[in-house]
Amino acid sequence: MGMFSESVEVACGLEGQPVELQWGGRTYAVCAEPVHWYERRQWWAEEQRAPLGSGPGLVDHEIWRVQVVPKENPAAPEHLTLDLVRHTGSGRWRLLRIHDALRHKTA
Repeated sequence: MGMFSESVEVACGLEGQPVELQWGGRTYAVCAEPVHWYERRQWWAEEQRAPLGSGPGLVDHEIWRVQVVPKENPAAPEHLTLDLVRHTGSGRWRLLRIHDALRHKTA
């Protein structure tokens, strides 16, 4: 598993769940039902101060675990499992973790 913090473009469905993402010059389709949860972030280490009245997005990260396949080959047997985080204030997405990598076949 690799840890990252890389910006990605994410298209969401009607209920706000990721359905497609662009990363590394490729477009990926979500191929399984995403899993959604929140994780505590160390805001005291990342922020100089907490503005009065701030709460959502300061204490917790919104995490989505998705399984994706390259959109140009949706029948590919290989898939990636990624954790994405959505910034509450800006709505921007970042790639946080890669759980398994595509396996390239050797001839």
